[in-house]
Amino acid sequence: MNKDAKEGNLMYKFQKITYTYRIYLLLITLILFAILPFVFSNQYFLTIIIKIGVYVCLAMGLNILTGYTGLVSLGHAGFVAIGAYASSILVVRHGFNFFAASLVGMIVAGVIGMILGLPSLRVSGTYLSIITLGFGEIIKMTAMNFTALTNGTLGIKNIPKPGIFGFTLNVTNYGLYYMMLITVILISLFCYLLVKSKTGRALQAIKTDELAATMMGININYYKIIAFVVSAMICAFGGSLYSVLIGYIDPNTFNFDVSTLILSIVILGGMGTLRGMFVGAIILIAFPEVSRFLMEYRFVLYGIILVLMMRFRPQGILGYKSVLPYALSKSVKERADKLEGNVL
Repeated sequence: MNKDAKEGNLMYKFQKITYTYRIYLLLITLILFAILPFVFSNQYFLTIIIKIGVYVCLAMGLNILTGYTGLVSLGHAGFVAIGAYASSILVVRHGFNFFAASLVGMIVAGVIGMILGLPSLRVSGTYLSIITLGFGEIIKMTAMNFTALTNGTLGIKNIPKPGIFGFTLNVTNYGLYYMMLITVILISLFCYLLVKSKTGRALQAIKTDELAATMMGININYYKIIAFVVSAMICAFGGSLYSVLIGYIDPNTFNFDVSTLILSIVILGGMGTLRGMFVGAIILIAFPEVSRFLMEYRFVLYGIILVLMMRFRPQGILGYKSVLPYALSKSVKERADKLEGNVL
């Protein structure tokens, strides 16, 4: 057995074990995260964990568009800003509940995402990246100059923490941590179900070959718009969550660096995977906190990491191709057994 065969065999064994015991591994992971605040109660540590969770949500949103549909966006900080500003303005100035305000922000971002998705029907690749880059800058400049709504460069201060039935959720009482944990679980579950659905298969077909997808009867225009809308809405909620975490936002909070960071997480973790978003966020969010002496050069380091990844592992850290046999659904297996019985 040669080296490649041995590596393939080890990968097969690893995936076989994790797939067989996936329910138990998932339960153990959830239990560990559920008790984490009681083991490590340091507020700074919990704040970093919450920030990592927020960026996992943002990466999940961009991954739907870039990882599964193949449409690269360099302006997703714009959607994050829309969610953050919409929810913050409604909460601070009009007394809205955080969750209701976040829903409004998601709807606004979804509508704008649908509009932004229209150019993707005509252009792709570098041209689409430039359009999304321009979109991100437009949102930033709007927030900077539309002072009557956004308070301009002064930003929005004293954003209150969300509350449920009179109970304020903050870092001290672990409420904000558990809110983040539930949000990550729900968004991950939603993305998983979306990827496994007809819509998810259509998005992956578009990424692989648009012409072939069209020949198979897939309405690529419809599904591209769906990808933009879903991606925008997830990132908008992530922006709302981020705004209550830091308590203050201004136009520079959502600059091009944020778009670059989200895209870096997707690429580093593994485009077109859900597990990769967790690894990418942990590495790129926790790294600056443990190496503050390199803060001025962090984006240089991000660039070096991405170049090395593109050269030696373009699929990302956890972007490996499964070596397990394709898992058929229960309904497909029943139909196949029925057809086999009829043939016999």
